[in-house]
Amino acid sequence: MRILITGGAGFLGARLAREILKRGHLNGQSITELVIADLFPAPTDLQADPRVKSHAGPMLEQGDLFKSGFDGVFHLASAVSGECELDFDLGMRSNLDSTRLLLDSLRASGKVPRLVFASSVAVFGPDAANPMPDKVTDTTLPSPQTSYGTHKLMLEYLVADCTRKGFIDGRAARLMTVAVRPGKPNGAASSFFSGIIREPLAGTPTTCPVDPDVSHPVSSPGNTIHGLITVFEASREALGGRMALNLPGLNVKVSDMLAALEKVAGPAVRARVKFERDERIAAIVANWAKGSTSDRANALGLKADASFEAIIEQYIEDCKTRPGYPAEALNGLK
Repeated sequence: MRILITGGAGFLGARLAREILKRGHLNGQSITELVIADLFPAPTDLQADPRVKSHAGPMLEQGDLFKSGFDGVFHLASAVSGECELDFDLGMRSNLDSTRLLLDSLRASGKVPRLVFASSVAVFGPDAANPMPDKVTDTTLPSPQTSYGTHKLMLEYLVADCTRKGFIDGRAARLMTVAVRPGKPNGAASSFFSGIIREPLAGTPTTCPVDPDVSHPVSSPGNTIHGLITVFEASREALGGRMALNLPGLNVKVSDMLAALEKVAGPAVRARVKFERDERIAAIVANWAKGSTSDRANALGLKADASFEAIIEQYIEDCKTRPGYPAEALNGLK
């Protein structure tokens, strides 16, 4: 089985690649080659695996690679929310144009791969004619209020139409905000959801740009990867119709996250987080879902993380055992 992961050199993509290689199979078929396409080369531990081929460069220059024939595709590559709001053209190129090239190239390959598109809870938003419920469901009408969310919704429909035409076997998994991510903050407006945990654990003071009562669905990296693989392996019958579904999320307030941090790591670590409102970030987050449900994913056996304490504990364990986590990540616990 030949698999492609776009965005495979990034945090989630690399973690997905490692999990697939560890399993050695998808849908009962052995992994013979795993191709990672990203702006940057794959991490060295992945390149050391003889099954891995790494291709670095803009997606818009990788059409020939995408035409080479794949059995399965995980499409994770994307410009993130904050980037898309600041640079409209960048978002259009990175999200819409690149995905159109990918789908056209897969169609030209002569194969019909199974494709999982990493969509987002950002497809939901408030609209005067479509008030957003306290918890968005699989059947809530999307009305995104950011460029990023708009791109994701447009591509959900494009993946669905290409599936209807028989070009791919597509499905879209709407990811909740993933926390806790290692490393430096990225350009996503949601980056602070990881930062208010990651930085204090590293011993670094940080600020939270939104109010403590802000609520949002989040998911641990491990649970998110499990969801992507489960959606890939699900049959069309098990999915039961519509291409897009919500992955499970734990609905928490920022105050809950900080209380969990204090419970797991102590008051001195919690004290490194101060509130300093950023109106640009707060305005973006105000248009996001405050909570979610995931009945269709639950029917596939997927569940939300048990608690935010469990998410923090997963991060601490990952820092001790997984590649890609800086050595100083837990300096704040010393």
